[in-house]
Amino acid sequence: MKVGSIGFHYVHDRDFLFDSPQGPGARLLLIIKSSALVTLSGRTCMAEENSFLLIDRTTPCSYRAYEDLYIDDWIFLDCPDEETAVFEELGIPFDTVLPIGNPDEFSQLIHLMTYEHYSAEGFHEEAEQHYLRLLLIKLSRRINQGRTANNGAFMEKNSLLSMIRSRIYTDPGSIGPIDSLARECSLSRSGFQHAYKKMFGISVMTDIVNGRMELAKRLLTSTPMTVESIAAKCGYSSAYSFMRQFKLTLGMTPTQYRRGQDK
Repeated sequence: MKVGSIGFHYVHDRDFLFDSPQGPGARLLLIIKSSALVTLSGRTCMAEENSFLLIDRTTPCSYRAYEDLYIDDWIFLDCPDEETAVFEELGIPFDTVLPIGNPDEFSQLIHLMTYEHYSAEGFHEEAEQHYLRLLLIKLSRRINQGRTANNGAFMEKNSLLSMIRSRIYTDPGSIGPIDSLARECSLSRSGFQHAYKKMFGISVMTDIVNGRMELAKRLLTSTPMTVESIAAKCGYSSAYSFMRQFKLTLGMTPTQYRRGQDK
């Protein structure tokens, strides 16, 4: 297994998009340092700040900034199929977004690897290989820390929560009551709310309001849709409820916001 190319702490603006419909062509390891939207084999999910992802070489994929910036460390690995067993041995899955907490120790190793990769000093390839092996071991420790026999259910729940959050921000009008969201995850209402806040650091209701407001602002500034139509599109049962929430959140009415953007 060799490093084909590598990048440390790359910062991209909100228009950044990596899009590879046929797969990246090599195994691609990402330390995602800012929130992002990731699509793997046609399924989109939210990658929270400080996530890890190992993409297989033929997996159709894309990822982009969720907010203003996209920041990551990345490694394209020249890894023949017969050498991929190392990932299975270490419990590092392909095509799965995983939270890793503080990424500093991984980034430090990638920083050192980047130096060795582009260095002309003696034994730089050997040094790079040792750093790569150490990186994979440390990632394995972090990913598998605290795993139990029920880990599969735990990962499935996290995946479902990520998909729900992605829908909240991409299609908030489709989001039903909290009870229905809880049923999607096979959780009680209170259990769902607790798990959601623990995973994302924000309540689900706050996220729903934020998702609706972001969509409303886009529609107000980019379409001639009426306030009533925008309210329905954002998932509000009445224009009054929408206008009340909009003014409470942004300090102005939807009409005032639209006029202000036209100036």
